[in-house]
Amino acid sequence: MAEQVHSITGAAQGITDDQAPRTRRYLISMGIRTACVIAAIIVPGWPRWVLIAGAVILPYVAVVAANAGRSRQRQPAPTASIPLRPELPAPRSLPPQ
Repeated sequence: MAEQVHSITGAAQGITDDQAPRTRRYLISMGIRTACVIAAIIVPGWPRWVLIAGAVILPYVAVVAANAGRSRQRQPAPTASIPLRPELPAPRSLPPQ
């Protein structure tokens, strides 16, 4: 049974937890680009130009999608109850000398 971990800060998600989906999206895009290049070699006519355009444009789209900032999940700031302290008394005036 997994131990439950409680967050004590408003810190963002760890970088390793954020990188996995971004890496997967990038690799899928590069796989599609590879398929476009191979298909452009095989397919004749106007579809070849569409596949070449896809092979040229997909790297830019893949990099932008992979580098699109980390997902920001707003977590409420931790709250702590601060005990109220009584107000200090006013200083007494010194007797004249």
